[in-house]
Amino acid sequence: MTTFRFIKNKQFESTLRVAEILLKDKHDLIQKAVGWMLREIGKRDQKVEEEFLKKYYKIMPRTMLKYAVERFNETKRKYYLKKLTNSKKQDTNKLQISINKQ
Repeated sequence: MTTFRFIKNKQFESTLRVAEILLKDKHDLIQKAVGWMLREIGKRDQKVEEEFLKKYYKIMPRTMLKYAVERFNETKRKYYLKKLTNSKKQDTNKLQISINKQ
């Protein structure tokens, strides 16, 4: 919220740094706020938002990602959400394999 003035002025760097710091925050409201900030960036420059998402969507909490891609067309929104789901399944499978080897 504190970076919204920067977002309005198309100065995204501070907001993206804050989003990066909060990527693993467990609080639902923080996840929603970060997703909202990313969505607001996307309203002004979707390329900037997508560059951030391509780099981090695999580790983003689902709530954060859902808010961030809310304004994307259905195909692109499903692409990110499906990739996140598949990535989490692969991580779970790797963990299971690792546990089974022990």
